[in-house]
Amino acid sequence: MTTDTRPLSPHVGIYRWQITMTMSILHRATGLWLAVGTLALIYWLIAATSGPDTYVTAHWFFGTWIGQILMWLWTFSLFYHLCNGVRHLFWDAGMGFKIRTFYITGYSVWAIAIILTALAIIFAYTAGGHP
Repeated sequence: MTTDTRPLSPHVGIYRWQITMTMSILHRATGLWLAVGTLALIYWLIAATSGPDTYVTAHWFFGTWIGQILMWLWTFSLFYHLCNGVRHLFWDAGMGFKIRTFYITGYSVWAIAIILTALAIIFAYTAGGHP
């Protein structure tokens, strides 16, 4: 049997974990979570147009603690995906490739997404959005 002497691609296990790796994985995960949230939005819209009985059921579900947690996660996913998408647009324009900038913009995306999520939740509760 012949031995293959070609070099192997580096495996994930040999890399030191970095914020850019985490953010890339989370960007993909939030994109998937937004797709699930879109299905929930479609369910809510169909329930709203189907009559009061169906709407009450949808309204009840999104008012439970599990529904609220899902809404908070969808809200965070929206803001995180948006902020990280803007970061990628800058990269597409050829800006922000210094290591220091990677870290500054990475932590900024996290901070801005958390702040916007908190503001959206506070606004929803103070504006009477909580059932």
